Amino acid sequence: MQKIKIKPFSVNDSWQGKRFKTPEYKAYEVEMLYKLPPLNIKGDFLHISIEFGFSSSRSDIDNPVKPLLDIFQKKYGFNDSSIYSLVIKKNKVEKGDEYINFEIKEYDQFVASI
Repeated sequence: MQKIKIKPFSVNDSWQGKRFKTPEYKAYEVEMLYKLPPLNIKGDFLHISIEFGFSSSRSDIDNPVKPLLDIFQKKYGFNDSSIYSLVIKKNKVEKGDEYINFEIKEYDQFVASI
């Protein structure tokens, strides 16, 4: 692993002015909140694994992450500052077979290593 001595740059610091949710995002959020299963999320240290099934191989792996994490927070009542480990994977699927698989669990920071 390579180390670069610099403060990580936040997406919140990347844009000027207020950002507004699109109507498409609002509809997506409503659908996701309805479809997400009930979970009892506990702990101040969380690990989240996400697998995206994209029908386009040109889909960027990171684009859907922030909106999804924001929806997880809203549904499950945790703050994303509690996420200490995040694993993201993408798969290529046929059009119409897109999906999101995920797991949220307690993260044992003393056992995990990179």
